[in-house]
Amino acid sequence: MNEYEVHVVDAHIHIDGYKQAAVAELEASLNHPYLDYVIAVSMNLASCHHTEQWANRYPGKVLPAYGFHPEQALPSADEQEGLLAWLELHKESMIAIGEVGLPYYMREESQKRGDSFDRLPYIELLELFVQRAAAWDLPIVLHAVYDDAPIVVDLLERYSVRRAHFHWFKGDGKTISRMADNGYFISFTPDIHYEDEIRALARQYPVEQVMTETDGPWPFEGVYTGRHTMPIMARDVAIEWAALQGMDILEASRLLRANAQHCYGV
Repeated sequence: MNEYEVHVVDAHIHIDGYKQAAVAELEASLNHPYLDYVIAVSMNLASCHHTEQWANRYPGKVLPAYGFHPEQALPSADEQEGLLAWLELHKESMIAIGEVGLPYYMREESQKRGDSFDRLPYIELLELFVQRAAAWDLPIVLHAVYDDAPIVVDLLERYSVRRAHFHWFKGDGKTISRMADNGYFISFTPDIHYEDEIRALARQYPVEQVMTETDGPWPFEGVYTGRHTMPIMARDVAIEWAALQGMDILEASRLLRANAQHCYGV
């Protein structure tokens, strides 16, 4: 079996984040015959506009998700109102709400500097997104790791959101078990090749609740050092995940794509 026959989904990519020098390579990757589609998440309202442009250029291939990435300053009241209005306007055309969540890394850096950090406004903003995911029966794409994750799970449970996708997840065993029991999905990036914490999670999490992603244009290490992260690299993730599971790669790729379909409905 030629590994290039493996069909994959990139379940999490910031398609509007690529610099012009990498766009031609990105477009070639999007047109790869074994890349089924990508879930393109957004950072803020301006990002939503750019993501929509990509989705219009690649219908059925770039599936847009709209939200507000938490690792940045909170939006102003006007910005928040504009973003929520955008979501309302696009609730029928977007594949999911995302990327949303809580600012673990920004909070960690603030605390290292000895500064205070108020997480509550971020929780309140996230709740607005969770409410809409529940009301509109949409998947929600989450940036929620370590001690932020239980707070997010609390919100999801409160509003009975079932189709939750925790991308590039890291967290404690109790939370992992809770997420798995609730039927939440997680996805792995190319660092599944070299990060022990990620490899351990890949062996542990239920195989019916796993997807592949790249989080592009985020760069990776190891054999990926110096390379642009492209959506077809999700294939490498699928191959390595199959090896960790002791599963035939074609069986694994079918399962991973079926999982994406269960999460996103496509």
